[in-house]
Amino acid sequence: MKKCLSMVVTLSIVCLAAASASAGDASKGLWGVYQEVFMDAKYIDLTHAFEPVQPVWPGFGQATFKPATAGNKIEGYIDVGQQFEYEKHGFVATAYELTTDQYGTQLDPPAHWEKMGATISDIPATYAVRPLVVIDVHQKVAGDSGYHLQVEDIQAWEKKNGRIPAGSVVMVRSDWHKGWANWERFNQKPFPGVGLEALKFLHLQRNILFHGHEPLDTDTTPTLEGEYWLLHNQFAHAEGAG
Repeated sequence: MKKCLSMVVTLSIVCLAAASASAGDASKGLWGVYQEVFMDAKYIDLTHAFEPVQPVWPGFGQATFKPATAGNKIEGYIDVGQQFEYEKHGFVATAYELTTDQYGTQLDPPAHWEKMGATISDIPATYAVRPLVVIDVHQKVAGDSGYHLQVEDIQAWEKKNGRIPAGSVVMVRSDWHKGWANWERFNQKPFPGVGLEALKFLHLQRNILFHGHEPLDTDTTPTLEGEYWLLHNQFAHAEGAG
């Protein structure tokens, strides 16, 4: 049976900040493309470090981290319940008790909200390398902490940078991630989001692959209308991006 995980614990999105026309030259082969483009590309890790105390929806509760202990006895080596140590066993390991898979930086697939939606196991590895578009609204958020990305913000970005390419990943910069360590405030409203019309514009007019935002929810509407629309229309999105 296929895994039915509704999301992943962390998400590492690798996007190219630089590209070259030679990437489309199939005659060079994959190694040639790597050496000319990917080897010198800038790779950006958009995930937050996973730690015991970090923002999560209060209904789930916090995770527990602790040293891993032996579940079985190995004669002359370790007893059940004994903690692994460098001095005695040559290594250490960590055990995690997670209250949810909705932890940290995460990729929400449609199955999170849609019973018959695609699951994490349905999402291909091709999601990992995509053109990256960053739409910066952090100055507007500085004046209005509940500001949501609008179509006009997207159009302003395109006026300066050109049309958003189909199949790209669009990250919305709000600088909300800077409050990640203050998890109580991070979970409170108001927080910046992405407006429903902006989401529809990105997916239906620009045909992006998915978008990401820094808060843990897409919007602050009573029904989470943006997230509802996305996942019920078989689109994925990234939350808690840094």
